[in-house]
Amino acid sequence: MTGRFIALEGGEGVGKSTQGRLLADALRARGLDVVTTREPGGTTGAEAIRSMLLSTEGDGWSPRAEALLFAAARADHVDKLIRPAMAGGAWVICDRFVDSSRAYQGGGGGLSDADVLDLHRIGSEGLLPDLTVLLAVRPEVSAERLALRDGGQADRIGGRGSDYHARVAAAFRAFAQAEPKRFALIDAEGSPDEVHGRVMAALAERYL
Repeated sequence: MTGRFIALEGGEGVGKSTQGRLLADALRARGLDVVTTREPGGTTGAEAIRSMLLSTEGDGWSPRAEALLFAAARADHVDKLIRPAMAGGAWVICDRFVDSSRAYQGGGGGLSDADVLDLHRIGSEGLLPDLTVLLAVRPEVSAERLALRDGGQADRIGGRGSDYHARVAAAFRAFAQAEPKRFALIDAEGSPDEVHGRVMAALAERYL
């Protein structure tokens, strides 16, 4: 039996990591084999690229260089972890996937969506999640959560300006509107348990 691939997406401070843990626990309680992972990362090679991308040292990467590095990390991740886990029947829950590249390097950085997707087609054979859970909060809620989480010490990408993150959020919304069958847009405000209930309701409509 082939497993499922669920990606959690959204801007900074929406609660992807928390919701990923809650979702994995809920699926395991149903007797499913679950693998949790993240992007960039998930494999040794991809984690090495992650450290280069998110480090605050140096003068940073151009949007094109960033997109290439993310695509390379994703290619290793898909080949060595995601596809094998799904082939073995596991549900893979990933904190970010290609839609983050589309939103951050595309919507935020100005690259065309076609270019980002071409890199994904070449590197990862165009693999898309079965379901993309897009978590959304108001900008002021995101700022409050980030202040509590990071204490003002964001990574290179998270620390970019509000205009950049507004473009990212707009791109995510546009993707969800364009592909309603693949995306579940979730109101991520409220307690973690309340948001988790909304995520589970979205999965129940499709798979559970």
